[in-house]
Amino acid sequence: MKVIQDRRSARVPFDPHRPVEAESLKKIIEAARWAPTPHNMQNFEIIIVDDEKLLQELGRITSHTSEEFLRENYQQLSFSEEELLRKKVGVLGAQFPPSWRDPARFEEVAQEGAGAPLSQIINGSPTLLIVTYDPRKRAPASEGDSLGFMGLGCVMENIWLMAYSLGVGLHILSVFGREPEEEVKRVLNIPKEMKIAYAVRLGYPVHPPAEHRRVRRDARVLTHHNRYMATS
Repeated sequence: MKVIQDRRSARVPFDPHRPVEAESLKKIIEAARWAPTPHNMQNFEIIIVDDEKLLQELGRITSHTSEEFLRENYQQLSFSEEELLRKKVGVLGAQFPPSWRDPARFEEVAQEGAGAPLSQIINGSPTLLIVTYDPRKRAPASEGDSLGFMGLGCVMENIWLMAYSLGVGLHILSVFGREPEEEVKRVLNIPKEMKIAYAVRLGYPVHPPAEHRRVRRDARVLTHHNRYMATS
């Protein structure tokens, strides 16, 4: 329970000269291997990227922050700890650049963000895990393969909890499965029929991540006993 509660995203630079130990990486992959998946389909493959030249090549691929992302991200922000504690969901706005907190600038920021290199989010990580899946396969009678995506989430959680328990910093990079996906697939020789679910950066932070207030809804609010009870 302590590992579950203390786990957090390491959104800081990692030391590129301090690789993740082979034994730790082995345990992280083993945790992923034992993640539950629908019908035990195990519809995922993991590419470990720790070659410095490959990391540099991936880092040169460009991506951009969309206006859609900025607007929807804005809806999740609280602008004071008091507001965050009251809402009990979302994140503190101070975790993002000031320009991301100003709706009047979203279009401008999105245009400025076009062409930003992936090196900015790889941020010194000596190891990336690229989690892929085959969209031609799906759990039985699962429209949109919603069950399959639940399995990919279980893989992510197992990786995250094991990494945290080993003292390895981790940050999920969902952008790898969006706009720059085809370029990433080309660099890593990923078959065209495969899709990238997400990437994971692993490593050791060059400085401790900033402590931000974390909140969760009360159990009594999110739990219904026997029947769903609507709230006003």
